[in-house]
Amino acid sequence: MVKSAKSILLNAYLTIQYLLMTRPIFIFCLSLLPSLTFAFDYENGEEINEVCAGCHGEFGQGGKEGEYPRLAGMPSEFLAKQLHLFRDRQRPNIAMVEYVDDRQMPDQDIQDISIFLEQITLKTKLPPVDETAPDFNAYERLLESKQLMQIPRAPGDIEKGRKIYRKECASCHGRDGMGDMKKAVPMLAGQYTNYLWRQVKKYREKIRIHDDEAPDEELLLDFSDEELTDIFAYLSIVDD
Repeated sequence: MVKSAKSILLNAYLTIQYLLMTRPIFIFCLSLLPSLTFAFDYENGEEINEVCAGCHGEFGQGGKEGEYPRLAGMPSEFLAKQLHLFRDRQRPNIAMVEYVDDRQMPDQDIQDISIFLEQITLKTKLPPVDETAPDFNAYERLLESKQLMQIPRAPGDIEKGRKIYRKECASCHGRDGMGDMKKAVPMLAGQYTNYLWRQVKKYREKIRIHDDEAPDEELLLDFSDEELTDIFAYLSIVDD
């Protein structure tokens, strides 16, 4: 019994010493964890969105036919990553410079606006209603129409695009181009075609990285412009 007690005390002593010795390492490891660990503040996200709305629309629907991309419904982790890249000047974008820096966009704000935008749902069409009905509310209908977005039909061979997309893109971006929330893969369907073309150019020129796990990958260089045209034609009708 005495030997057992000594053994317990020795183990406890060694454990305490180990924790004291490894505490700096533990703290350092914590510092490497993703920054999105704050409690989500909806009102803060809503307030930040008022600034974003100037370009990206009140409901994150984008603007000027794709000059500013759709953000609504995108995975929050994906959006947060892009904001960090803008803030750290690792993703060049002149329009974002004045809005994103350590002072104006701390980690808490990045989390809140990312989650806020992820939670916005944009309809592709309005449900039919009887506007002559006594309970018809024109104002509510107007508000509902503001959260409506449908991508114009893009030129190209839809059937060819569907086949190429399903073979080459669907494993990551989803069968119908709606992305993957859990893996933080963005949607392609529901995004402006001319915006997608601009990003293709940036990926091809290595201004952006398509896959962080394979930064030297030249996937988009393997597609001809004709093939991409057909893929985008298919994606443009998914939300019909």
